[in-house]
Amino acid sequence: MAITEKNILTRLYVVAACLFLFAIAVGIKLVTIQLVHGDKYKEIAMQRTEKMFTIQPNRGNLYSDDGSLLATSVSRYTIRFDAVTVNGEAFESHVGPLSRALGDLLGKSSEHYENVLRKARANQNRYALIARNLDYSEYMQVKDFPLFREGPYKGGLIVEQKTVREHPLGKIAERSVGYERFDENGYATRVGLEGAFGDYLRGIEGKRLKQRIAKGQWKPIGLNNIVEPKDGYDVVSTIDINIQDIAHHALLGQLEKYKADHGCVIVMETATGEIKAISNLGRTSEGKYYERLNYAIGESHEPGSTFKLMSLVAALEDEVIDTSAVIDTEKGRWRIYDRIVRDSKHGGYGKISVSEAFEVSSNTAFAKIIHNSYKENPEAFVDRLMKMGLHQELGMPIKGEGKPVIRYPGDKGWSGISLAWMSHGYEVSLTPLQTLAFYNAIANNGELLRPRLIKEVKEGYKTIHKFDKEVLDPAICSQKTVDQVKQLLKNVVESERGTGHKLYSPNFSMAGKTGTAQKNYVTKDPDKLRYISTFAGYFPAENPKYSCIVVIHEPDKSVGYYGADVSGPVFKSVAQKIYANNPLIDEVESLQPATGDLETEYERYYAEARKEHNEIPNVKGMSGMDAVSILENLGLEVEVRGNGKVKKQSVPRGTDLKRVKKIVLHLS
Repeated sequence: MAITEKNILTRLYVVAACLFLFAIAVGIKLVTIQLVHGDKYKEIAMQRTEKMFTIQPNRGNLYSDDGSLLATSVSRYTIRFDAVTVNGEAFESHVGPLSRALGDLLGKSSEHYENVLRKARANQNRYALIARNLDYSEYMQVKDFPLFREGPYKGGLIVEQKTVREHPLGKIAERSVGYERFDENGYATRVGLEGAFGDYLRGIEGKRLKQRIAKGQWKPIGLNNIVEPKDGYDVVSTIDINIQDIAHHALLGQLEKYKADHGCVIVMETATGEIKAISNLGRTSEGKYYERLNYAIGESHEPGSTFKLMSLVAALEDEVIDTSAVIDTEKGRWRIYDRIVRDSKHGGYGKISVSEAFEVSSNTAFAKIIHNSYKENPEAFVDRLMKMGLHQELGMPIKGEGKPVIRYPGDKGWSGISLAWMSHGYEVSLTPLQTLAFYNAIANNGELLRPRLIKEVKEGYKTIHKFDKEVLDPAICSQKTVDQVKQLLKNVVESERGTGHKLYSPNFSMAGKTGTAQKNYVTKDPDKLRYISTFAGYFPAENPKYSCIVVIHEPDKSVGYYGADVSGPVFKSVAQKIYANNPLIDEVESLQPATGDLETEYERYYAEARKEHNEIPNVKGMSGMDAVSILENLGLEVEVRGNGKVKKQSVPRGTDLKRVKKIVLHLS
C-alpha cells in the first residue's frame, strides 16, 4: 500500500514538473512573440481587419484642337447600407420614407427597397447593396434621403465612387482616341492617344483605409482619404473634329460601295505636321465597318505607284535623268531577266517623256529609268532613298508603328530585278503615315516633319507643356527637284492624260499620285489576286495647306480597284468639304481670336465644379469645354452646337436636376 502511494506521488510530481516546464515554455514563447515578432504579427492581424486601398484619380480630359471633348472621365457611384450602425428607433422611423424616396428615384417599388433594408437589418449586414452606377445628380439626391442624410455612422450610408471613360464622338476616331487598360498583374495595354499620352492623363493614385467586415467585404473607415488622389492633366490633341467627321464618313461610304476589307484616311497640316484627322475602318463578318485596328500607323505594305514619287526624286537628285528624257514603254511590256513588267494600259504608251510617264503612271518607264540608271551601282539608289529617311520609322508616340522595308543590295530577297520592282512600289514596304510624311515634305518645300498628334498639356488654363513641330530633315532634296515634282503631281490631276484627272475640279486645285498595288501576286489563281488602292497628295496645289492619303485594301474587283476610282474620290471629298468650310484657305492665314480674362474664366469654372448641385447651373458665357465638363459630371447628356462660348442653354438655370436628362448648348 505504501509502495502504491509512493508511486502515485512520484507520478504526480513528474506530471506537475512537466506542467511547470510547459508553462515556462509557453511563457517564454509569449515573451518571444511579444518582444521579437510582435510588430510582424500585429501587422498581419491589421491586414486581416484593416487594409489600405488605392483610389484611382480622375483621368485628364482629351480634347480636339478646338477644345471639344474626345474623351472624359465621369464619376459613377455605388450606394451600400451598413445596417449595424443605425439604432433601432431611427431605422423604424425612417425606413418607410427612405424606401419611397429610393423607389421614386431608381424606378423599383418602395416595397422592394423596404424588403432590402429590413433583410439587411435582420441579417446584421454591414454592406448591403442598394444601387449601382448612379451619376452625380442621383448620388446627391440619395445622399439627402431620410436616414442617409445622417451620414455613415448614424445613417449607415456607404458610398463608393469610381470613374468611367466616355467618348462624346462615339465610334468616330474610336481607335485613334484609344484606351489604356491594366490587367490584374499590372500589365498595361495602350492604344491610340489615350495610351500614348497616359503619363499625362493618368494622374496620381490616392489611398483609402477600409475595414474588413462579413463575407470578405471591405467598408471604408471614416469620410476622408489617407492620401488624396491627384487628377491627371488634360491633353489637347491636334485632331479637328470637323475634318475627322468628314474623313470618317467619306471613307465609310467608299468602303461600303466597294465592299472593301479595310481602309484608312489621314489628313495632316502641311506646315506643322499636325494630324487633323485619322480614320481606320475594318469590315466585320456581317459587312459592317468599325475602328478595328490602327492601319494608318501600324500596317506596313507595298505602296505601289505612289512610290514612283520617291523613285523620281532619287533619280532627279542623282542627276541620272531629267523630266524631258524620252523613254520607250515598248507596247506596255518590258522583259527583265525571267520577269515581265507590265503597264495597266494594253499596248503601252509608246515613247513618252519622264514627266508624261509619271502622269500616266507607266510601270515599264519607271522600271527602265531606275534599272538602267543604277544597275552598275544599285547601292547608290538605295543610299539615296535612305538619305531621304525612307528606311526609318517616324518615331510616333502611339504604339505599334509599322517598320518600313527598304532592302539593300546583298540583303535577303535582293535580286537582279529588285531595282525595277522597287521603282514602282514593290519589294519595299511603308505604312500610310510614312508615305504621307514624304508627300507632305514635298508639299512643304522639302522639309520633312514628324507627324504630330498633340498640341499641349494643360492643368485648367495653365499650360504644363507645349509641343512644337519636329523637323526630321530640313531638306530631303533640292528646291529644284521639289519644284519639278510639284508640277508633275499637279499634272496628274489637271492633265487630261493624268491618272487622277477624274478628280479634277476647276473650283479648287489638288495635286497627288494614284497607286494600285497587287496583293498575293505570286498566286497563279487570278481569283485570289487582291489590290490595294491608294491616293496620296495635298491641296491646294499652289499653296498646300493640307496633305492627305487614302488607302483602301481589297475592294471588290467586280466594282473596281484602281486608286483613281476607289481611293481618289475619298481624297477629293475630303479636300472639297474642307475647302467649302474654309473657302479663303489660300489667302487667309489663321486669325487669333480675342480672348477674355482666362484667369477669371478658370476661377468661375473651378467654383462651379466644386459646388454640390441640386439644380441646373448657369453656364452662359463659359467656354464650351468648361460647360460640358461641369454638366456631364452632373450626369447630364450634353449636346453641343457650334464653337466658342455658351450663348444659350436649352434648360434654364434653377431647374431641378431630377427632372432633366439632356441639355443642349448653343455656342458662338
